[in-house]
Amino acid sequence: MKVCIIGGGNGGQALAGVLALRGFDVSLYNRSEQRIERIIKTKKIELQGSISGMASISFATTDLREAISGRQLLLVVLPAFAHREIALKLAPYLEDGQIIILNPGRTAGALEFYTALKQSGVDKDITVAEAQTFLFASRITGPGVVKVFGVKNAVPVAALPAQKNTILKDAIEKVLPEFRIVPNTLHTSFANIGAVFHPASVLLNAGWIESTSGDFEFYTNGISPSVAKVLQAIDDERCAVAKSFGLETMSALEWLKYAYSVEGKNLYEALQLNKGYKGIKAPSSIDNRYILEDVPTSLVPISEFGKVTGVQTPTIDMIISLASLMLGRDFRKEGRTLEKLGLLGKSPEEVKRIMEVGI
Repeated sequence: MKVCIIGGGNGGQALAGVLALRGFDVSLYNRSEQRIERIIKTKKIELQGSISGMASISFATTDLREAISGRQLLLVVLPAFAHREIALKLAPYLEDGQIIILNPGRTAGALEFYTALKQSGVDKDITVAEAQTFLFASRITGPGVVKVFGVKNAVPVAALPAQKNTILKDAIEKVLPEFRIVPNTLHTSFANIGAVFHPASVLLNAGWIESTSGDFEFYTNGISPSVAKVLQAIDDERCAVAKSFGLETMSALEWLKYAYSVEGKNLYEALQLNKGYKGIKAPSSIDNRYILEDVPTSLVPISEFGKVTGVQTPTIDMIISLASLMLGRDFRKEGRTLEKLGLLGKSPEEVKRIMEVGI
């Protein structure tokens, strides 16, 4: 199978390298040349850490059409706020039979992407899917060099419409055996753990981040017992919204056991024990994707879904407001609102149907 990785950042380079090491024909696309300049020249990605080796990819390019031509599996590894934009850019070049997986979709990513393709008039036989989270914790350490800190045991994934889950399963069984098919994108969207771990942890460590440029371990030093209590409140609200739609989603504590085989008596203890997060530094600024991505495309849609069923999300709403205040932006307005997702005025049953079959 020929695979294209769309996005040459921390995750995209790691995924391209790992799939090349697994023996697949991989192309890598990034919109700017600077980040992938060395890979364009050498066609090599050096992996360090949990997965190590020198991987050889077919080519890297800034030409999107070239990158996806003749490739069955397109793995989008971009911040979720770029999903609609990349969908519109891909629309003219898509081919019948291609499968697009958002890594990850965050909340309602597949719906946003699928709707953008429909609005662009795409009539090809395309499968759109979203992963619940990204497979690795990884960071670029130099030109063409990426360190993989940890690999998750399993990652839920679902297609939109859900009837294409069989096609999705057939395509990823050998390429990404860590992926586990779940019934529909409601499951992947409400299992969004980034919403729990990322925004509040950044905001509650803002002073430390700004005074040290993030020179501390984010998931261990940055998450104290009191910070973990806020994360737990966000997680409780996320699970309550999911339950109001008839889903029993994993708690963050249960997810750490599922993804990393880590157990603890509470969220703080489990995060401290997770070896997969050891060594990961905090972001150098609060103006980073843990806010710019996870607030508008994770917290905002979870809060918006809560409005459909009347579930209150006070802690999530507080973090959205705090992020907006601290960064001088209106993340509620920028985010994935019910109106933008085509869900405004829909009943819970209608929302469930759309998240399963599309608009």
